[in-house]
Amino acid sequence: MSYFTYILRCSDDSLYTGSTNDIEKRLHEHNNLKSGAHYTKIRRPVELIYTEIFETMSEARKREYVIKQLTREQKISLIRK
Repeated sequence: MSYFTYILRCSDDSLYTGSTNDIEKRLHEHNNLKSGAHYTKIRRPVELIYTEIFETMSEARKREYVIKQLTREQKISLIRK
């Protein structure tokens, strides 16, 4: 099984970072379900713009934490690489 750290672009052009083991399911949740993250729920639709793949959820969550500490400019630079 693979685990993902991802970045979404929200309708207000803000960025959201998360991690999951099913990227397609999670994107659907962010865009359609009440159980999606509150942050994205009020900023729909969202678009998947970046992913990284890991072997464990622990690695994905650690990377999520690192990305969340970056400035918006640093996140955009990461996405463009």
